[in-house]
Amino acid sequence: MSGIHNSNDLAQGLKQRHVTMLSIAGVIGAGLFVGSGHAIAEAGPAVILAYLAAGTLVVLVMRMLAEMAIASPDTGSFSTYADRAIGPWAGFTIGWLYWWFWVLVIPLEANAAAAILHGWFPAVDLWIFSLVITLALTVTNLFSVKNYGEFEFWFALLKVLAIVAFIVVGCAAMFGMVPGSQVSGASHLYDTQGFMPNGLGAVLAAMLTTMFSFMGTEIVTIAAAESKDPGKQITRATNSVIWRICLFYLVSIFLVVALVPWNSPELASGGSYQTVLSLIGVPNAKLVVDIVVLIAVTSCLNSALYTASRMLFSLSKRGDAPAMARRTTKAGTPHRAVLMSTAAAFLTVIANYVAPAQVFEFLLASSGAIALLVYLVIAVSQLRMRRQREERGEQIAFKMWLFPGLTWAAIVFIIGVLVVMAIRPDHRAEIIATTLLSVGVVAAGLLVHRRRKAHGHAGARVALDS
Repeated sequence: MSGIHNSNDLAQGLKQRHVTMLSIAGVIGAGLFVGSGHAIAEAGPAVILAYLAAGTLVVLVMRMLAEMAIASPDTGSFSTYADRAIGPWAGFTIGWLYWWFWVLVIPLEANAAAAILHGWFPAVDLWIFSLVITLALTVTNLFSVKNYGEFEFWFALLKVLAIVAFIVVGCAAMFGMVPGSQVSGASHLYDTQGFMPNGLGAVLAAMLTTMFSFMGTEIVTIAAAESKDPGKQITRATNSVIWRICLFYLVSIFLVVALVPWNSPELASGGSYQTVLSLIGVPNAKLVVDIVVLIAVTSCLNSALYTASRMLFSLSKRGDAPAMARRTTKAGTPHRAVLMSTAAAFLTVIANYVAPAQVFEFLLASSGAIALLVYLVIAVSQLRMRRQREERGEQIAFKMWLFPGLTWAAIVFIIGVLVVMAIRPDHRAEIIATTLLSVGVVAAGLLVHRRRKAHGHAGARVALDS
């Protein structure tokens, strides 16, 4: 067992540039490059409103989370705060649900990356690419957090450059500055059955699709706990979240719906960015977008492995997960938590092949509403922790805006969206799956909490008797 110590501390191996780039591009996943086409097909040009609403919610949630994280940086982030503010059952439940979300993301992103590589090298089976990518990133996550930071820095930089390049080319095309382009102007915002062709209900439905794209913004509060000045890093990341969402999402999606008719069949099949670049006349548009998407999904897979392992490590430190998950190497890497998270991801892949299709669809649907549950828990935790801190007379360095009004507005909005999901037939399965999963996890959490209390009382009695 050499190379392992029992202090169970994580290394502070992330540099400032790692955390900065992670905070800038952590929010950019394959959902923006590929999934946005489905959202546009659903809501038309009014999809901008869906991204604006989802983005506003993310900004508010990040502000609430930052208020708690700056006061008490922790690799368990909102799960630890829920434990303190709401109760151990809440920290246990949201921690495991969040871990489950990222464990499901691992095989999904690996398959997306494998599909692109299989298109280039059809002789190699999909599963081989998927396995090699997952194992390679597992190995990099096992060595040290510096490896994760370095990989993510370069992945993130390439994603940012790709989006900035798309915005420059798109703006040039809009103003008629690209010779040979088939598209120009912004008439498609209204000339194809109007700005909101499918009504407000479709905008709400598209918002649920976009919520999934934004998941990952909160990773910076988990990663910052492994940097030298977490408070400063979280402050910077939170202050920059507004311009990041405006630039990467709102501006780029505006260009897509302005330049291409929303009901163009290519948007849903080929992806929004690829369709725009092809119409502008960019050579090898499909190859360019495939390379960017491959980088995006590999980055997302890398972050999924990192985030799942850190949440499992935090749960273990609080006694809510197997004790072995809190063991770290001399480099301060929770190697057991990394391996256990990867193993769980492989089990879901096996379940996909062995179990009936409905089982995997149920597991996948359960991840849909988890993002909203995480945001709801963050808002309720911040509401309670802020009041507790004010009662103690603490100085609060970084504050949520217009407290408690905006916090309550976010809570009401999230509950409203969950209700809409329950009413709409196309999203009801997600609510049912998430509810069943949550009830199971809450029940397990209450059992664990009761056992811990019983052990605590037994330990206290032994101490008194002796």
